[in-house]
Amino acid sequence: MNWDQIEGKWKEMTGAAQKRWGKLTDNDLQEVKGSRRELAGKVQSAYGVTKEEAEKQVDDWAKMN
Repeated sequence: MNWDQIEGKWKEMTGAAQKRWGKLTDNDLQEVKGSRRELAGKVQSAYGVTKEEAEKQVDDWAKMN
């Protein structure tokens, strides 16, 4: 799925994101509002990974959904 589709369906996608990144809260996911950059930042912060790793995880997740 591309990011335009994810952004458009963000409310439906939050469950899949929560399943993938369990440390992210409902508030975190609401703040993201489908933004790839915001989601990567939340993943980076919650999991203590590099920016590049967070972006890779987000891109891999998007491909699977």
